[in-house]
Amino acid sequence: MIYAIADLHFDFSKEKPMDVFGDKWKDHDKKIISDWKEKVRDDDLVLLPGDISWALKLKDAVDDLNVIDSLPGKKIISKGNHDYWWSSLNKMNNLGFKTIKFLYNNTYEYEDISICGCRGWISKDSLEFTQEDEKIYNREVNRLKISLEQAKNKKIIALIHYPPFNQDHSASDFTNLLTDYNVKLCLYGHLHGQGHKYRYEGELDNVSYKFIASDFLDFKLERIRSWKEK
Repeated sequence: MIYAIADLHFDFSKEKPMDVFGDKWKDHDKKIISDWKEKVRDDDLVLLPGDISWALKLKDAVDDLNVIDSLPGKKIISKGNHDYWWSSLNKMNNLGFKTIKFLYNNTYEYEDISICGCRGWISKDSLEFTQEDEKIYNREVNRLKISLEQAKNKKIIALIHYPPFNQDHSASDFTNLLTDYNVKLCLYGHLHGQGHKYRYEGELDNVSYKFIASDFLDFKLERIRSWKEK
């Protein structure tokens, strides 16, 4: 079984309480963990596309990552815009987690499915998009391509933290890549609160898109249906 949820925003140091963003976020970490333990078994896979921990440095993220590592299931984590602790793949892998894999210029296989992805970036049609953004945007597009090129299975799930399409939900460089590589499903988050109204779920150029920000899911993991199911 595969489950997914984005934007855990964990901080077990309690230096960044999320309820400053509204009562809905009060004890959100406890809600996520409770639902996780209820649903997930050790042989299941949990996909986590970004904004995992509020920590600023890798050493400070270890407590949050240890909690995730201790929960049932195998986990694949990709980077979000608030994951300032993110480091090289080698450094993160050397932390020795037993159930966590980091998605960074690579891909992972789970049964007959390839898991690919990248952080993504703000869309080119955003009024805030600058020349500096274009450099980061192009780098993220390249990271996605590198990941997709390593996929070994015909069934591909992509994890992208930012909404991968333009603000008007039209195709972007990211979505064009997903279509070119015959990706079946793209999972994304990033948008919170009133930002939920800018989400898009459904098909775009033969790729299905699903929005899984934690507050949108009421802090409950979303089951990703198997292609073997009707």
